[in-house]
Amino acid sequence: MKWLVVHPGPNFSVADVYAGWCDALRDLGQKVSRYALDERLTLYGSVLVECGPGQFRHAFDGPAATERAIDGLYSHLYRWRPDVLLVVSGFFVPADLLDLARSYGTRVVTLHTEEPYEHARELALAAHADLALVNDPTNLDAFRAVTRAEYVPHAYRPEIHHPGPPAADCAADLAFVGTGYPSRIAWFEALHGAGALDGLDVLLGGNWQALAEPSPLRKYVGHDLEACLENTDAADIYRSARVGVNLYRREAETEALAAGWAMGPREVEMAACGMYYLRDPRGEGDELLSMLPRFASPGEAAEQLRWALAHPDSCAATARAAREAVADRTFRNHAALLLRWLDRKD
Repeated sequence: MKWLVVHPGPNFSVADVYAGWCDALRDLGQKVSRYALDERLTLYGSVLVECGPGQFRHAFDGPAATERAIDGLYSHLYRWRPDVLLVVSGFFVPADLLDLARSYGTRVVTLHTEEPYEHARELALAAHADLALVNDPTNLDAFRAVTRAEYVPHAYRPEIHHPGPPAADCAADLAFVGTGYPSRIAWFEALHGAGALDGLDVLLGGNWQALAEPSPLRKYVGHDLEACLENTDAADIYRSARVGVNLYRREAETEALAAGWAMGPREVEMAACGMYYLRDPRGEGDELLSMLPRFASPGEAAEQLRWALAHPDSCAATARAAREAVADRTFRNHAALLLRWLDRKD
């Protein structure tokens, strides 16, 4: 089958999901065309026009740049005429484009990476799809009320996420990779303020641009604060740090939507890399990764961290068990499942 896969736009963890699905579908013999929405958003957001001698302004404001970046997707759909349109995250994709694709006979699959945090937006988009793939089953019944929907766990890429020798420039006593949401900043600042990080080599990676100038966490960010982190670099950190931590965001459309059930992508990737880490508890993690410690507060995490640093052999054995527990959670396995779902007539 011919597939058109749409990049989510942001080049954070959702871009890794996009890359994983593209590669998996190609590995399974599918013809995949990628729509690089991220590059188009950057292009149209960067165009300058001269408005006077030596003076320039942006040709497009934010909404206009987004509109032009999406315009190319309409033409790509018309030229490529895919059997399936796969939209990852769908932050910028309008519902009428999905309707238009379906009118051409293209089946539309929406991949919802932000459940349960952005439920209203994602549910509205799913209503225009033939099949919605949901990363957390908390609201699966709501999706099934508007379209066919299936729960698909987060996955890892074996060629990137695997055990291996540590990288010297990624060595740390404690590491965390992810976006610096306010709730995470507050959590790590509490850990720092209690002295739990004193004398430790701490590494934070990801999108931490929201850190205020006086934050004590700035010294822990292991790269340019204005940059982000490639997924390959994140995997190097997971293989190199002595202990990791998984911390879920608390930011959502409403407070009630902050509590998910499924494990997030970073948690699956850490386990696949053979990293020992401390778990912010969730239902799926409690079922699948009960061998890893769960914490309820920064103070409890600090105690678990001290124990882990003093017992490396026990941690290594636990990390191996966690890796075995997520072994089947690959993009290729999930893509094969998607192909079977698309073959079904019910």
